[in-house]
Order: sequence, then C-alpha cells, then structure tokens
Amino acid sequence: MKKIFSNSITYVFLFFGGVFMILPFYWMVATSLKTGAEAIAIPPVWVPETLKFSNYSKALEAAPFGRYFINSLFVTTVTTIGELFTSILAAYAFAKLRFWGKDLLFILLLGTMMVPGELMTIPNFVTLASWRMINTYWALIIPWLASVFSVFTLKQSFESIPDELYYAAKSDGCSDWRFLWEMVVPLSKSSIIAVTILKVIGSWNAFMWPLIVTNERSLRTLPVGLQAFTTEAGTQFELLMAASTIVVVPMVVIYLLLQKYIMQGISRSGLKG
Repeated sequence: MKKIFSNSITYVFLFFGGVFMILPFYWMVATSLKTGAEAIAIPPVWVPETLKFSNYSKALEAAPFGRYFINSLFVTTVTTIGELFTSILAAYAFAKLRFWGKDLLFILLLGTMMVPGELMTIPNFVTLASWRMINTYWALIIPWLASVFSVFTLKQSFESIPDELYYAAKSDGCSDWRFLWEMVVPLSKSSIIAVTILKVIGSWNAFMWPLIVTNERSLRTLPVGLQAFTTEAGTQFELLMAASTIVVVPMVVIYLLLQKYIMQGISRSGLKG
C-alpha cells in the first residue's frame, strides 16, 4: 500500500511538472492564432475564439525570414561541424594520448565551465573587433567552434573504449588518426549524436550574440529577426508568437525524434543524475 501511494505521488508530481513545462509552448501556439485584441486581453484568453492562421503568412511577410532562415542554417551547420571536429580531436587526446601536463590542462579547461558565458561577451567582442570581423559571418562562427562541455562529454565516452584495443591497433601499425576515425568515432556514435543535437539546438536558438555582432539585416538569424514585431508603437504579440512558433517547432520536432540518442550519449558519458 505504501508503495502504491508513493508511486501515485510520483505520477501526480510528474504530471503537473509536464503540464508546467508544456504550458509556455501551448501559450505560444495559442497566441499565434489569436486576434490582436485577444493577444493582449486581460484576463488572458486561453482558447482563441477564431483560429487566425493568416497570422503566419503576415509574420513571414513582415521581415525577410527566408534570408534569416538561410543564415541560421548556415551558421548552425558550420559551428556544429567545427565544434564536433575540435571536440573529437581534443577528447581523443585527453582520453588516449600521453603528454606532459595533460591532467592539469584538462582541469584548467573544466574550470572555464564555471565562468558564466555572459562574462565572455565583452572579451570576445573586443577580440573580434580588433580583427575587423564584427558584422560578418566570421563573428557568428569563430567563438563557437570549440566547447569544453563537448570535449568533456566525448572524453568520458572515449575512455570507455578499452585501452587494449588501442594498443592492439598500434601494434599492428595503425596511426592515431586512423584509429580515431575508424574505431573510436563509430564506437562512440551515440555520444557524438547527443553532442551534435545539443549543439544544433543551442546554435539555432542563439539570440544575444548574433544581436550584438550584427548590424545588417542580411546577416541576422531567425531569433534576432523576431525583433521585427517590436516597435516604438508596441508589440504585435500575435505575429511575434506566430514567428516564434516557426522558429521553435523545427527544433522541438528534432529533439522529440532524436531524444533517445541524447539519453544514450549522456548516460554513456557518465553524466547521469
């Protein structure tokens, strides 16, 4: 009886937790289908009286979202590939190679994870400004070509591969480069996919940095483009939510379809709670 009661409490807690997490997404989609009056009504209108799907076409016409989509896709693709390449190489070095100061260097890298990302905004901006890269694609890409979190995650996964396999390959004349790409990477597929998904979602949804380093509309990404619906006269909430839905839904779908790889990759990396 005690176990049944305990399980019931757990399920109730999880149910309300799930509702609490889903509520913002429901509000976003519901508001995207409201009239302007319903979007700002007090008390709030939870279910629109008439579904205005025309808000989506109006939102797409309000700003060059085609260009923003291309920019987001380009930046996300390049930064993801770049981060994966650097993280795989670094993780392999820390996991399998022997060199002086390896443990100390890895601890120092982990220490950087304790520094809030906001504190790095000004140094990164000043550095890129000195290189004359502000308001270019380089400014959107270069700071995100490496990630300590990805290195740490992949290192944990690479270390799970037996050293005997590594030494056997070396004794047969296999180079570290070949062993990495033909053995380590395929055996760590789940962790690599997990890191890739998290990077794609983070890069796609990035707002503050693209807003800071770009001035031209032709360089802006989708999240920054949402500002088109906020003016001195006020905010068109129904159009803003319609555009937000267009931006968010692809990432939500990707996450729902591939979430099992995230769980497999994180659990294999030893980051379970």
